[in-house]
Amino acid sequence: MSKSPRHATCPCDLAESYAACCGRYHQGALPPDALALMRSRYSAYVLGLEDYLLTTWHPRTRPERLGLADDAPVKWLELSVSRFEPGDEQAKVAFIARYKVGGRAFRLQETSRFLNSEGRWFYLDGDLSSA
Repeated sequence: MSKSPRHATCPCDLAESYAACCGRYHQGALPPDALALMRSRYSAYVLGLEDYLLTTWHPRTRPERLGLADDAPVKWLELSVSRFEPGDEQAKVAFIARYKVGGRAFRLQETSRFLNSEGRWFYLDGDLSSA
């Protein structure tokens, strides 16, 4: 976790320290809802925490690996959540994530679906066309 010191602002843009925000989930605490899980997954992408991303991905749709280290370096710039539809068993989070690859700017706009299984939230999948 050396990429984000304990006192640094969390990558998910909540203006909290990493340790008080997503860091606790990366260390094993369970996110209380799908929104917290989505933010912690964004922070995991920023920090290159592939194991966390796979662990929080629902087994039904989870890939065997992501290969983040194999991809071109990504500089994540900003996360903006536009909608959160909470639920007890299912939830949705719409967001825009801005990033750069090779100096070129991109934006990922997605509505992610999450499932709660026995008190634990998992990322299921995302729809890039409806965000």
